[in-house]
Amino acid sequence: MAQTIKQYIEQLHDGNKLALARCITIVENNLVGATEILHSLNSKKNVPIIGITGPPGAGKSTLVNALIETLTKNNSDFKIGIVAIDPTSPFNYGSLLGDRVRMANHFNNPNIFIRSLATRGSLGGLSAKTIEITDVMRASDFDYIIVETVGVGQSEVEIVGLADTTIVVLVPEAGDDVQALKSGIMEIADIFVVNKADRAGANTFLKNIYDLLHSQTKKEWNTTVIKTVASKSEGIDELIESIKKHQSLHLTNHKKYQMIADKVYTLIQSNRMKDISKSILLEHLQKQNINSDFNIYKFAEKYFEEKKSK
Repeated sequence: MAQTIKQYIEQLHDGNKLALARCITIVENNLVGATEILHSLNSKKNVPIIGITGPPGAGKSTLVNALIETLTKNNSDFKIGIVAIDPTSPFNYGSLLGDRVRMANHFNNPNIFIRSLATRGSLGGLSAKTIEITDVMRASDFDYIIVETVGVGQSEVEIVGLADTTIVVLVPEAGDDVQALKSGIMEIADIFVVNKADRAGANTFLKNIYDLLHSQTKKEWNTTVIKTVASKSEGIDELIESIKKHQSLHLTNHKKYQMIADKVYTLIQSNRMKDISKSILLEHLQKQNINSDFNIYKFAEKYFEEKKSK
């Protein structure tokens, strides 16, 4: 097995997509060899990560499709990795992974690699394994990696720590304009995309965003606002130019340090919790007589002490 892992790592760095898929599976599920793969990664290899986020129904997947089509049409050798994240059911832990269907047109393109991930209970829009998987993908030969997060609203801000360029996708009928502009998700954008801009109210919504931006403190990068109709590929060339312009500045992502600190914390936490299984914990709970005398805090403390003593 060790020899196989070594071969996977060598093939991964050579751009072999089958090896990439296998390495991602090993890392995502924390299988034997996951640590060896992660330790082999070159942290200095810089492949731009484009984060695309926004509320449900904003047309994020359609926008990603349009970006892929335009980028590959302009340059047939352009290589793009896609990480598409779907929510997981908190009850059966299943996930639709619908981007496999929505991006079906690109599956036969050897320069496009699409990986769907489930959030597995993560509440911030990203899968708990997204950072490791994007690091694994950086080791391959992509020109861009696009991360499309689940649309969960204001909590979906952790993408700013992962992405080099963050795109927030909105639609004119997103709801109360003022509330939308005040929400936390509006503070993370390097580029705003008002998608479905052929709908009524688009210009008014656009003006509200411009007014908000003009009231903010000046930064290294002036956040741009772009109108698109992704289903018709309208505005996509302008969006690509804005992405390239932002990338060319090589701005320091100060949020990345917070993301790394959070990740190290999570890794330490995972190592300390690796012998605690949620399914076994569920079995223990089901054996308890959960009535008015049951105290979850006493149960948790007793369970932890029993695990620690073994």
